[in-house]
Amino acid sequence: MTTPPPSRPPLVHAFGDDALGDHDAVALAGLVRDGTVSAQELADAAIARARRVDPLLNAIACEPTTPRVAPDKTGALYGVPTFIKDNTDLRGLPTNHGSEAYTAAPAKKDGAYAKQYLSTGLTMVGKSRLPEFGLNATTEFMTGEPTRNPWHTEHSVGASSGGSAALVASGVVPIAHANDGGGSIRIPAACAGLVGLKPTRHRHVDGEQARRLPINMVSEGVLTRSVRDTAAFLAAAEDHWRNPNLPPIGLVHGPAQRRLRIGLVLDSIKGTVDEHTRATVEHTARLLEKAGHHVEPVGLPVTEQFVADFLQYWGLLAQLAVDTGKLTFDRAFDRGRVDGLTQGLRRHHRANLRRTPGALRRLRRIPRAYADMFARHELVLSPVLAHTTPRLGHISPTVDFDELLDRLTNYVAYTPLNNIAGTPAISLPLGMTPQGLPIGVHLSAAHGDERTLLEVAYALEAEQPFAKIHTKV
Repeated sequence: MTTPPPSRPPLVHAFGDDALGDHDAVALAGLVRDGTVSAQELADAAIARARRVDPLLNAIACEPTTPRVAPDKTGALYGVPTFIKDNTDLRGLPTNHGSEAYTAAPAKKDGAYAKQYLSTGLTMVGKSRLPEFGLNATTEFMTGEPTRNPWHTEHSVGASSGGSAALVASGVVPIAHANDGGGSIRIPAACAGLVGLKPTRHRHVDGEQARRLPINMVSEGVLTRSVRDTAAFLAAAEDHWRNPNLPPIGLVHGPAQRRLRIGLVLDSIKGTVDEHTRATVEHTARLLEKAGHHVEPVGLPVTEQFVADFLQYWGLLAQLAVDTGKLTFDRAFDRGRVDGLTQGLRRHHRANLRRTPGALRRLRRIPRAYADMFARHELVLSPVLAHTTPRLGHISPTVDFDELLDRLTNYVAYTPLNNIAGTPAISLPLGMTPQGLPIGVHLSAAHGDERTLLEVAYALEAEQPFAKIHTKV
């Protein structure tokens, strides 16, 4: 007799009366330091929570036999349980990059970035899911069950760090690894009501694949439920390695007293934004003005040519993944099993191959154009996405490619600019749809200026505390 699948309530969370409670990572690390709880107790609680909700959310890629607790009990976040995204090597676990085209063998060693991540003292309890090669803005698959949004399980939780977002938002862990090559930290943060900061290029140790890109547009980071957790992680990561070519961040404790000039962007390059998203950004602008900042409209430094150029580069990455799959991923890699989006992007690039040199040339000029936008402003405020998180299926890789591409380019209309420019940006959960789905707002800063982003994020969090899924009415 087969067991029927669990029923799916619209809202799913794991918060309860256990060792994790509803604490953030900073609070839990403090409880471990003073002996109130142990790292093992927190790991056990996270595993129990995961077993309770993951059959509904499908956010976990794989788990180790036992939690991996930092052996030397050091690091500012020692003892706090976490997940690492399944595009980062972790000794003893496979790295499948969300693909159905191969089944990876366990990695023989930790990846370069995994070492920095775990140096913070976090306890690794598993790997989180992502869409194939991180190319999509939703964590959906050709045949496998999608990763679901804890706020409403019939909606997308974003991507590519969708598994991490679902696990943090639902309360399984307070912090999880994410990385961002076109919005993959900020998009799921917006969809799941989280804090998601994309750091400056090279702020952290680069992952192995990012180092091989023609334009390195990937930044490593975390998804959290509080600004102070993000700030604490960035400071702890600097204790392991700090890029001497970037200004240090240090530990940012709260808002600053500075009054800033903030540019406001509402319409995307494609000229669209939905009413709920627009209203949330306008409300945030009023909060900033109330705090004494000067907010004024500003134009984007790019045109629709940027969309075409980014698409060409996106296609190049898909072609590289497919055509080198047997060398890069596994000798058994089957290109016939890659998903519809990857196949479509590869075909698009092959059909427009002659455009690639020009696209790369123009994209490499973006950092200078972006810097010009900050000649008169310290920050730029905008939406994260052009509309609120869609229902599952809307941007699934099973959708006809031409239709899917149109939907994606209209949806992911703000975040890729920071990836090409290499600059920091943060998504903050400052709005909610009438249906109870989170809406994120986007703040961008000049190269190397994560500190200002965190200071303003602290102030906005204090003025309008972020919604909590387990207290939702």
